Amino acid sequence: MRTFSLLKGLPVYELKSGEKIGDVYDLNISSNGIVKGLLIKKGGFFRKLYMIRIENVGSFGWDGVMVEDKKVLEPINSIPDYTFENKQSLTGKVIMSNEGKKLGLLEDVYFMEEVGTIVGYELTDGFFSDITEGKRVVKTVDPPTIGKDAIIVNVKST
Repeated sequence: MRTFSLLKGLPVYELKSGEKIGDVYDLNISSNGIVKGLLIKKGGFFRKLYMIRIENVGSFGWDGVMVEDKKVLEPINSIPDYTFENKQSLTGKVIMSNEGKKLGLLEDVYFMEEVGTIVGYELTDGFFSDITEGKRVVKTVDPPTIGKDAIIVNVKST
């Protein structure tokens, strides 16, 4: 399990050549809350955006992401359903429980790298609240409902 903030900016390498093919830029998240792939920035001055589907990632290391072949890079032809930080961003959206309680604002996601399932959300109530109380992590049992104004989650009881 990993957070997006630990993955962002990691280099992506091709296993068969050792060539760096880009850097992790964002997550492509479906409307039902599944991480479909990694958005990769590649190139020099005019950087292009590509996607690597989760099932095409060989491994997620602490210092880099490995893919078998750079042919798994897919050009981005249409705007993803949602991303974590960029177009259709989920960062900063209100997280509500399915019982109607405001849980906080989305700061980061925890997901199972191998399958792309989001299993938890790191929430904030703002800078001063984070300093005094800290950030909270909410674990979920079902995929979220992602809407224009809020993300609705079924919170796991502990």
